[in-house]
Amino acid sequence: MSWRNHIAPAQPSRRRGAGPSARRRMVVVVGLLGLVSAGLVARAFDLQVVRKQFYQRQGDARFLREMPIPVSRGTIFDRNGEPLAVSTPMMSIWANPAEVLDSDERIPALAQALGVDADGLKAQLAQRSDREFVYLRRQMAPAAAQAVLDLGIPGINGQREFKRYYPSGEVTAHVLGFTNIDDRGQEGLELAYDDWLAGKPGAKRVIRDRMGHVVEDIEQVRAPKPGQNLTLSIDRRIQFLAYSELKNALEKSQADSGSIVVLDVKTGEVLAMANLPTYNPNALGGSKPGQRRNRAMTDVLEPGSTVKPILMAAALSSGKYTPTSPIIDTTGGHWYFQGHDIHDTHNYGLLTPTGVITKSSNVGAARIAMTLDTTLMYDTYRAFGFGNSTESGFPGEAAGSLRIGRSWRPLEKAILGYGYGLNVTVLQLVNAYATIADGGVMHSPSFIKGGDATAKQIISPEVAGQLLRMMETVTGPGSTGTLARIANYSVAGKTGTAHKASVGGYAKSNYTSAFAGIVPASNPRLAAVVVIDNPQKGSYYGGTVSGPVFSRVMEGALRLLDVPPDNIGRWYVGGPLQNVDGLVGSKPPVDAPIDDAPVDEDTP
Repeated sequence: MSWRNHIAPAQPSRRRGAGPSARRRMVVVVGLLGLVSAGLVARAFDLQVVRKQFYQRQGDARFLREMPIPVSRGTIFDRNGEPLAVSTPMMSIWANPAEVLDSDERIPALAQALGVDADGLKAQLAQRSDREFVYLRRQMAPAAAQAVLDLGIPGINGQREFKRYYPSGEVTAHVLGFTNIDDRGQEGLELAYDDWLAGKPGAKRVIRDRMGHVVEDIEQVRAPKPGQNLTLSIDRRIQFLAYSELKNALEKSQADSGSIVVLDVKTGEVLAMANLPTYNPNALGGSKPGQRRNRAMTDVLEPGSTVKPILMAAALSSGKYTPTSPIIDTTGGHWYFQGHDIHDTHNYGLLTPTGVITKSSNVGAARIAMTLDTTLMYDTYRAFGFGNSTESGFPGEAAGSLRIGRSWRPLEKAILGYGYGLNVTVLQLVNAYATIADGGVMHSPSFIKGGDATAKQIISPEVAGQLLRMMETVTGPGSTGTLARIANYSVAGKTGTAHKASVGGYAKSNYTSAFAGIVPASNPRLAAVVVIDNPQKGSYYGGTVSGPVFSRVMEGALRLLDVPPDNIGRWYVGGPLQNVDGLVGSKPPVDAPIDDAPVDEDTP
């Protein structure tokens, strides 16, 4: 055997520059895997622990939504429980524009269901494609909205809402006002009591899929609080009667506008308030701002002769005057005072203070004013509410204007005696008459059933009683308010026919025709003022234009309220007369016809 067979084979030598051994490679691989694992663990820890809430919020933001729970606005009732404003359920359609545009071939069907133009709808979506929420149509009828949703178009969703409906429409429009598209009060009592009526919407969390559909309700975040109901002082029956009679009078006289307010004299509650022109709050689109203005609250006027009973309240309170004395000389029907012609429509001669009211003598009123202490006269006007808000709480109520007494010039004081130089609202004027009717007690007018809790005595009951008897002669024969009579009821009141102010002075042929009155005069229950602005056809005197409106509205209201008659067999058409000897200054003829009374025209 060869010696080579006993020598072990040589091991292969490691060449310089050869790769790492298998063990080293394993170490490297395991190390890399360990680093990756550590990174994954660190990342998981960061996601699951460190920044868990952040990513949870991000995820919820994509699938978890907080949705409002709409609530119904409170119902507004009249004093007898009749609904005047109710909320009806509606549905609004909204879209995620990007999702809808992804299915743009379905836009024509969507447009048809919505009742809009397809091209316009597509353009609207394209303009708002960067948004996730766009209303397509608000407040649809539920059935019509469901028909849109039934199309199953991606990105189209519905939202429940409520819409206000007013059963009486234009009859109560100025009192109630209206709400906007979001069911928030904008004018009238809807605005004044918005917080009370609106309630508080609730909120809930829901899960939505990528199409925006609600998959699951998670929790209620905030419980909904429905709006509270509101019961007004308004009597729907009297309101409708007042509106109808005012409308008939405006159509007959072709006047520009008109207002009527009826108060309960014992509580200050507003039983009716109507204005023309008016509007339909269920269809606001066709109305103009002038139609939506509550003129009885926001517009002011110079009251003319309707202020004479307030002047007489100051006169009687001064102690210088009684209903029958002293005698005031109005002979000739003119009084030239400081270069100004104060005149009457007739020569009434010698008049008692009651006669000044009965005949509506401007000369007599001016002469009485000039004998009174200025401070007393000013304080009386102010006490009756002139120049102050009535504090009714109605939005936009005007305060009127009355200059401080110490700044009155003599001529200004004289014409203030018959109703020029101051401005009042219709509500202020009727509240002044209601104060006389309630024995000199003034209430703040209220639109809420229950009346005014605060009241104050501003003139004595004795003076108030004298004023009532004096004003009762205004509807008697030979006076200016015979057309305001009511069969079997006594009426105390005052007419007013005032020239309207215009550029450079007073218009010669534009008038404000008014009647303010109280019924029944023997035990007052109601006070009302009717104002008709600028009658163009027929008579323009307050007694002949506004007096008949007062008569018809009050006659119906007394019947509706079951107020018993107090004047059977006294002053009424065809009946005998009350004995008024000594009050007016001369006894009226027993056979004086109802329409034969002299008319009044106040001239500034």
